[in-house]
Amino acid sequence: MKKGNIYAILFAVLLVAAAGFYMHSRNIEKPIPPLHDRQGPIATTSEWLNTKAAIEGLQYKLRKNSGDTHSKLLLAMAYMQEARVTGDHPYYYPAALELVNDVLDRKNIDPAIRYEAIVAKASIQLSLHQFENALATGHEALKMNDKRAAVYGVLCDANVELGNYEEAIEMADKMVASRPDLMSYARISYLREIHGDMDGAIQAMQMSANAGYPGLEQTAWAKYNLGQLYERTGNLQMAEITYKQALLERPEYAFATAGLGRIKDKSGNTKEAIVLLKEAAGALPEFSFQEELAHLYKKTGQEREAEKTMEELLEGFEADQEAGHIVDLELAKVYLELNNDPDKAMAYAMKEYKRRPNNIDVCKVMASIFYAKKDFGRANTMLKKATRTQKQDASLLCLNGLVNYKLGHRASGEHLLQQAFSLDPFQTDRIGAEGRSIISKRLSSL
Repeated sequence: MKKGNIYAILFAVLLVAAAGFYMHSRNIEKPIPPLHDRQGPIATTSEWLNTKAAIEGLQYKLRKNSGDTHSKLLLAMAYMQEARVTGDHPYYYPAALELVNDVLDRKNIDPAIRYEAIVAKASIQLSLHQFENALATGHEALKMNDKRAAVYGVLCDANVELGNYEEAIEMADKMVASRPDLMSYARISYLREIHGDMDGAIQAMQMSANAGYPGLEQTAWAKYNLGQLYERTGNLQMAEITYKQALLERPEYAFATAGLGRIKDKSGNTKEAIVLLKEAAGALPEFSFQEELAHLYKKTGQEREAEKTMEELLEGFEADQEAGHIVDLELAKVYLELNNDPDKAMAYAMKEYKRRPNNIDVCKVMASIFYAKKDFGRANTMLKKATRTQKQDASLLCLNGLVNYKLGHRASGEHLLQQAFSLDPFQTDRIGAEGRSIISKRLSSL
């Protein structure tokens, strides 16, 4: 046999072998993302034992049948909930997204499962702050089924985050009409707050909390948000009662513990505030707890502790970014408020502003940075966008008052500052301190 023929045969054999290996490798399933053990107080609850048993049951089913798309979707949803409960976002959201994408990659799956998987994907994208993607994914689900409440929830959230408030209202109305429950009432509350109806927001969030089963994470979350609404209107007594009620029903709920810490700070007891916020941060790796702790350490002159907390906070943000979580707005706030570095804050805020220029919270942060840079004209331009929904946000009113004051509109500036402190007299940040100083000087000159 000629050498050329031998080489041709060898090449053909190798080609067939390579093709067989390729097809075999395509059929090898990705390993199921494992469940992480919980840490701290949340590891000692009966809820954890039940959750662990349910997840291990789903994992067993998938080991027996990797094509069980229903179990895979349920596991993804369980991991989404674990992200909420444990704060381990950098692990659980990518793990859940991997499972959901695997479900969606399957051919000829049940249309109902495909629909639920698309809605779950949109929810994960929202959690990762990928708002444009979440909106597109939500619309994909809507084309499949426009009768389910969940799709209107993700579309409401995505539109809120992108600053499309009229569209968000439409989606929330459809959601509550389809299923009046904890989640739909909460969205009504958010939108009422955005449009300046604080009494209506409190009423809707109370309905949300009442619709939940006592002790569940979702119910505690609703009660925490209700406490925040009381806090934002200066009603510290009702805020404290609400946080304590959440803790009575769910003793390990770190957000309510942090809420009590803020109440202590606003009441002048910074020492106990630090204790409570450290307890919250020890139970859950939530960036807002560390941010508040760093603020309190700076306030009490504990610079070394503030620097250490800042390092931990930035490390956490880095891990979140690696997991696909967009945290530019959060980083902008940290560099402005804690590092007093408006230039670095602007670098992050501008990236977020390019993504969602109509969001009032993004515009507020941009205005705060321009104010810190003493560019009062641009701060005023951003404030016109940030205040267009008439949101009764005390810190926003305070910033607006300061900008007006600096631009020479002293009467309107002082009026806005008075409004801000009438709404919430317990503002503790830098803007609040400056606004209070102007009001005090004004009163002393009378």
